[in-house]
Amino acid sequence: MGTLSGKRAWITGAGTGLGAASAVALAESGAEIVLTGRRVGPLGEIAAEVEAVGGTAEVLPLDVSDRDAVAEAAGKLGQIDILFANAGLNVPKRSLSDLATADWDTVVSVNLNGVLYAIQAVLPWMRAAGAGTLILTGSWAGRYGTRMTGAAYNATKRAVIALGEAVNEEEGGHGIRATVLMPGEVATPILDARPVPPSDTQKARMLQSEDLAATVRFIAEMPPRVCINEILISPTWNRFYRGMEEVPGH
Repeated sequence: MGTLSGKRAWITGAGTGLGAASAVALAESGAEIVLTGRRVGPLGEIAAEVEAVGGTAEVLPLDVSDRDAVAEAAGKLGQIDILFANAGLNVPKRSLSDLATADWDTVVSVNLNGVLYAIQAVLPWMRAAGAGTLILTGSWAGRYGTRMTGAAYNATKRAVIALGEAVNEEEGGHGIRATVLMPGEVATPILDARPVPPSDTQKARMLQSEDLAATVRFIAEMPPRVCINEILISPTWNRFYRGMEEVPGH
């Protein structure tokens, strides 16, 4: 029996990267997994990986920016003990001089609204149960804004920090806790949307999905009395520190 046996975890953005790796990590700890994403194919592949480690997975195709669809899905799911609100995206033209308002709306609809919709969908059950764990994917760029990730992404990830604070302030008395996970660069498919995608050598120096998955499992396995409000985590080779590229040996 794993630490999370009897728990049900809902992961958004579960088809690739951090969400996919976390699904396997939480399943290895005994949690039943619900996989959400916009593409059925990748979700099915991750479900097979979950089952390969002895877990169970339900595939639930969903666009988290669709408020009504999220609420309907949550109503069908019922019990959710762990929500990993991980779905996120960015756009190539992200500087203020290039950012289209339509692209701004797209980033906000997924990175912020999608997180809120999922939280609101699971809170009633968690309140009734007197317990619940929310893990919200923020970013280093939410804590320390950077031109690398752009205005829309930075703004939404900073807002996620505030949203996590609101959950802990308002819902801690109901036994509900939120952690905002703020990684630096992670080698996931979202990097392909950058104006200049990083090289394979650069990706190898970044955080890897399994690094963050281990962190997600650590958060979820903490005793109910423990709330880890925020985790700011980066690769040792941290390009958000100006000049890292020019340091000899890096």
